[in-house]
Amino acid sequence: MKVLVLGAGNMGLTYAEGMATSTYLNRRKLMIYDISEEKRDLLREQPKFEVYEKIEDCVPIADILFIAVKPYHSEDLFSNIKSMVNDDQIVISLMAGITIESIQKQLGIKKVVRTMPNLPAKVGKGMTSFTEAKEVSRVELLMVRNLLDTTGEAIHVENERFINASTGISGSGPAYVFYFMQSMMEAALKMGFSENDSKVLVTQTFEGAVALFNQSNLSPNSWMDRVASKGGTTRAALDSMDDNNLKELIKDAAYAAFDRATELGKDNT
Repeated sequence: MKVLVLGAGNMGLTYAEGMATSTYLNRRKLMIYDISEEKRDLLREQPKFEVYEKIEDCVPIADILFIAVKPYHSEDLFSNIKSMVNDDQIVISLMAGITIESIQKQLGIKKVVRTMPNLPAKVGKGMTSFTEAKEVSRVELLMVRNLLDTTGEAIHVENERFINASTGISGSGPAYVFYFMQSMMEAALKMGFSENDSKVLVTQTFEGAVALFNQSNLSPNSWMDRVASKGGTTRAALDSMDDNNLKELIKDAAYAAFDRATELGKDNT
């Protein structure tokens, strides 16, 4: 199986590095192309990649094409490669806001998979949701899932509405976590901790909480009840969050990202 990644930016390179060691490549090198000559030179330093100078030399021979360019570059790319693709190829989009139908029309093909990745894929902890056009077979979809799993976890969703919805949860979600972490670190600094100690206090707390959650079937609410005792310090903090309606604000933020993803999809149909 010949897998090609078009675009070696943050997300494209992340998935390329994850897939490069996949057994599904049948010992073939992962094919990769980027418009930047400087980027191509850097890619050549990694022996696991087969780097292409010309896009016309790699697109026609690929079985699976990962499209990892910025959405606003997609029209130019699609116009460029339309004559090079064929109906047997599977196109997997890592782009936000570009619908399956739009990709099908612009490339003149049918087998399209749309994904919503997230940044932790860079450290093998990514979350990728994906859905497909009806022309993609079950066997092909399993193959796609196995490739996506190389950067963390992948879940299949029913349709593109859930791609937009997962944008609001997992796609944008790491930024919510960083926002919360930054707030806690600033609080620690204000309390007198050093910058390094503030970072350690917050990061270890997040890692420990996630590890506790993952080792059991308890809900977040159950874990909060275990940490917080009536009249205690944790309960004071949680009561403050409830008084300030923080839970609803977080939900509103997730829906804001969801709504924006839906808008972007309509703009690009």
